[in-house]
Amino acid sequence: MHHGLEPFFAPRGVAIIGASASPTKLSFGILRNLTSYGYSGQIAPVNPKEDQILGHKSYPDISSVPDPVDLAVIVLPAQVTAGVLEDCGKRGVKAVIVISGGFKEIGPEGAAMEKSLVTIARRYNMRLIGPNCVGTLDMYTGLNTTFINGQPARGGIGFVSQSGAVAGGVVETIRDKFIGFSMFATLGNEADVTETDMIEYLAEDEHTKVITSYVEAIHDGQRFIQAARKVSPHKPIVMLKAGRTSAGARAVSSHTGSLAGSHAAYKAAFEQAGVTEVDSLADLFDISMGFAHLPLPKGPRVAMITNGGGPAALAADALAMNGLQMADLSRETQEFLRPHLNPAAQIANPVDMLGAADVAEYSAGLKGVLADPNVDMAIAILIPQALVNTNAVAQAIVDQAKGQSKPVVAVFVGEYSTGKAREILHSNGIPMYVNPETPGRVLSAMLRYARWLEKPVLAEIYWNGLNQPEAARLLESAKDQPALGEVLTRPLLAAYGMPVVAGEMAQSAQQAVDAARRVGYPVVMKIVSPDILHKSDVGGIRLNLGDDDAVRANYVSLMQDIATKKPEAHLEGVLIEAMAPKGQEVIVGMRRDQNFGPLMMFGLGGIYVELFGDVAFRVAPLTRQDAADMIHQTRAGRLLTGFRGMPEADVDAVVDAILRLSKLALDFPQIEEIEINPLLVLPKGKGALALDGRVILQA
Repeated sequence: MHHGLEPFFAPRGVAIIGASASPTKLSFGILRNLTSYGYSGQIAPVNPKEDQILGHKSYPDISSVPDPVDLAVIVLPAQVTAGVLEDCGKRGVKAVIVISGGFKEIGPEGAAMEKSLVTIARRYNMRLIGPNCVGTLDMYTGLNTTFINGQPARGGIGFVSQSGAVAGGVVETIRDKFIGFSMFATLGNEADVTETDMIEYLAEDEHTKVITSYVEAIHDGQRFIQAARKVSPHKPIVMLKAGRTSAGARAVSSHTGSLAGSHAAYKAAFEQAGVTEVDSLADLFDISMGFAHLPLPKGPRVAMITNGGGPAALAADALAMNGLQMADLSRETQEFLRPHLNPAAQIANPVDMLGAADVAEYSAGLKGVLADPNVDMAIAILIPQALVNTNAVAQAIVDQAKGQSKPVVAVFVGEYSTGKAREILHSNGIPMYVNPETPGRVLSAMLRYARWLEKPVLAEIYWNGLNQPEAARLLESAKDQPALGEVLTRPLLAAYGMPVVAGEMAQSAQQAVDAARRVGYPVVMKIVSPDILHKSDVGGIRLNLGDDDAVRANYVSLMQDIATKKPEAHLEGVLIEAMAPKGQEVIVGMRRDQNFGPLMMFGLGGIYVELFGDVAFRVAPLTRQDAADMIHQTRAGRLLTGFRGMPEADVDAVVDAILRLSKLALDFPQIEEIEINPLLVLPKGKGALALDGRVILQA
């Protein structure tokens, strides 16, 4: 819910509390910007020491400011901000931006002051942006509450940044590049208003065509996924996430935990919600520009026209690396191109019109490839040189792209002589890039989003075979333990309808023999110890034991071997299991992420999971499509679907196992990590079996 955010962008009146008449102060810069870009509402500086600032009457306090005053901007030391915010609440102000720093970013004392701001805001039903931010601006109302020097052109990109410094750098970088913005908000510490609030707000803004965001942390991951999943079908969301490495992550004690780095949950959430994630600030706006102006591609086939072979080769490499392909131009297209181009021109794709290609050749070349039914999108590349009118080529590209249902982008290599061409192209909705590699990333991102939009509507999952009381009983019986070994994990999985291989616990050689007779030969023997996580690492598994004598002998030798290798380990006995039939081994796991909740994992199972790292993640709750996407995203998934003549495995059974494990994780938040490794996947229609499992409980 974004109730109360409109005053941050379209207030009838603004009070700047702490406004200064000194040009060296940030508050002076805010007041200057507020008066410079066409904002027509009331502007009220609040400073008891000044009569007026920049021609505006100054007031001694917020209570003295006449109506209307929908928005207050506080630029005062952190220690006095709470009192001023209280005054704003009493005055009836419903939206406040706290520019000042010195809150939770400096430690516990600052965090306590920040918490008090939230308490005050809640008491008076105020919405709060910041603290420790740079403010907001709206290109269509003229509001600019930032102290940033300059502002972007008007357009369709709604930009949200947790970092004020990043936002300021962005404005400085793109302010003369004719990249159009609709709104701009810096959120700072996000004490109240978050990026999720802003996504919901921008979703309904008529001027915003694409929502673009720089984030460092998302605090309510589940709400973010729900909001983004609702918005993405109507507006693209492009995000740059900082802090993506797992450096400094806590120690983990399962395969799932060790593979789920700090960024895994974000990546999974973005994929599920249709959010386009990018790797750099440059890509953030290059890709956002594409979304803001271009139709979505209908396929991966790209045509290029160029006056230089080298840049075209670089562009083609980038297309291939991003999952796109060079289109095969039809004979009709090549026959059209031949008389319009230099006789020595290359009329296959890329269409190399040679260095002296003029405006007419660019016009004909682009017209020809766009008319080809084998082409889904086009790139026009120009290396500026003295014989070619760069600006006229830009206009020719605009003319040919106008009204097209296929996206067209331009690459004008260089900066020195392309400024006016960029203005022509960007002003007419054609993104222009200076590096040949950029279109590959832009067009690929647009195609991925288009394909995400084609996914079926989410279907509700109806559960059967869940015994929640039995699962609760099992977990309660182990509440003082840090983990559940396989002996307790097996019935826990079974309680949630996951098939487990037949087996029994034994604490002596004779019990092992009796268990083996009931299970049926041949059997597997596994060591049971709360101190041994990965049994295969210490030789704790004996396979294919075919009779009583083999079971007796292996029980004795196994207990002796493990006692020698791990003298500190408490050995509880062994688990006797039936030898499983042949199948493919995969891993299904969960690690609870502090921001997003249960993070599900699927990948290649057995002892090689960490070596190959062939895994995919999604955030619970999952749809059947989410679970299927996890499987098909991995090489393990390709093996399950019949790679090179291999029999097709029961993928539906794996989907069911992932969903049931995610349901277990959602129902019991005390489970910190859980994994089935391996899950043995049988041939299609035969199901799957959990062969081994482990549960780690919250401390």
